[in-house]
Amino acid sequence: MVWRFDVCNGDADGLCAVVQWRLHEPGPAELVTGLKRDIALLGRVQGQAGDEVNVFDISMQRNRGELQRLLDDGLRVRYFDHHAAGEVPVHPNLEAHIDEASDVCTSLLVDRHLGGAHRAWALVGIYGDNLGAVADRLALEGGFEPGDCAGLRRLGVLINYNAYGEFEHDVRIAPRLLFPLMARYPDPRDMLAHESVIDEIDAMRHSDLRLGADAAVLWQGPQGSVRVLPDAQWSRRVQGCLANELANGEPGCAHAVLKVQGDGYVVSVRAPLALPRGAHALCSRFGGAGRSRAAGIDRLPRGDLSRFVEAFAEASWS
Repeated sequence: MVWRFDVCNGDADGLCAVVQWRLHEPGPAELVTGLKRDIALLGRVQGQAGDEVNVFDISMQRNRGELQRLLDDGLRVRYFDHHAAGEVPVHPNLEAHIDEASDVCTSLLVDRHLGGAHRAWALVGIYGDNLGAVADRLALEGGFEPGDCAGLRRLGVLINYNAYGEFEHDVRIAPRLLFPLMARYPDPRDMLAHESVIDEIDAMRHSDLRLGADAAVLWQGPQGSVRVLPDAQWSRRVQGCLANELANGEPGCAHAVLKVQGDGYVVSVRAPLALPRGAHALCSRFGGAGRSRAAGIDRLPRGDLSRFVEAFAEASWS
């Protein structure tokens, strides 16, 4: 018997990509996911030759060794992602759909592959990944009304916010438990109408953003800002959401939101929406990863803070 695994990031882009795929190809599959920064997920897959692994929205670069293990063991892997991948292995068991363009996300890649068959869920993922202009264009092509777009944007933003946290108890509902609720609905507008957990996530997000508005500004210049949050349950949830809000509010500026963690910081960086380049390049200098418009650093030592701020202030975003 062939077993299937769906491996994805627990944010809106990853979860919505899986929903699209399971609507396209119904059937049982073991979901492997986690919180936003749970990236090294392929190590959790223990299958056998002939099994199928579908991977959505996790860095191939960060999972290269485990990917090679699965391929060598005879598992078939289908991989959709938009993060910096490095060299993509050439293997008969690997079907790779990788696009690192700044205006692409994984839900969009799956939407393209499926010919727009489940466009509403694709829009939720694209809006959630802060690609509003891209989602608006696709919605217009698909004949979605403005009111529908507002609801799909809201759902995407909330699913994305719900993925941020260090521990599962930080978030309103763990992504692994949120996915089955999403999968009940071929149309995400029905989820908005029937699942009360969405309003609960929304209330938590607004509360966290009010606290985040008081974040200490460590550096500010004509091209952006660096802010620091304390280590708290609310800040672990709101860090990425706050970074997106700042980016949307000042599309010509870059923003970094740091959160204190132990003797260092967790970092979220957003390139200017008007010039969505350079976030991955900056973060990779400090051991981080991501994509050109949005990237992060899992641990920035306290001693590297001034060096990071200097690099951020001098970064090229073109």
